[in-house]
Amino acid sequence: MTILTSAPVAPLLDQLFAEAEAASPLASPAFASLSREERRGLMSSKTAYRDLYDQLKEFALPVSRETGKLLYLLARAGNARSIVEFGTSFGLSTLHLAAALRENGGGRLITCEFEPSKLARARENLAAGGLSDLVEFREGDALTTLASDLPETVDLLLLDGAKSLYLDVLTLVESRLRPGAVIIADNTDYCPDYLERVGSAANGYWSMSFTDDVELSIRVA
Repeated sequence: MTILTSAPVAPLLDQLFAEAEAASPLASPAFASLSREERRGLMSSKTAYRDLYDQLKEFALPVSRETGKLLYLLARAGNARSIVEFGTSFGLSTLHLAAALRENGGGRLITCEFEPSKLARARENLAAGGLSDLVEFREGDALTTLASDLPETVDLLLLDGAKSLYLDVLTLVESRLRPGAVIIADNTDYCPDYLERVGSAANGYWSMSFTDDVELSIRVA
């Protein structure tokens, strides 16, 4: 048995994933009325993302169950002790990462979210899972909240916030990524500039598309 597969975390995750699956963002009239091209434009924009995510603040927008397990496995396999997460939402991915930290013997997980109501929900969920002592919640724009007071080294970086900011957030954290650090980015089809950076070994990364939605990269230099 692991923390991830036992109470209180396992039933909490089942509940949260079920709630997320029952409440699709397409239920939002403002979002459902957009064409595919309009949605892509908003998701890729470096200026309109605040309005978009404000319209979606009632929705969890979590990683998939499979990606959650991947996060846990990578953090455990790499014996991660220092993790940075961009995009907390309701904290489902945070629960997976914090569970891995606990089983690794402890550590620090910095997670950031600019929507206060979502961060409040995430705090409640991490407390319910008994993992909040491992998590530092930072409220506000990640370009500000991650600009200072980062760990000396970062073992794992999760990018799952505003897609257009992936490269900017990577740039903020990049100097702290240790050789062998893992970067997981969700929905990278909206951020070609990010894929160009991690797709080149000349930039110090090895990268592959793990699924259609997830890019998995390793910092090699």
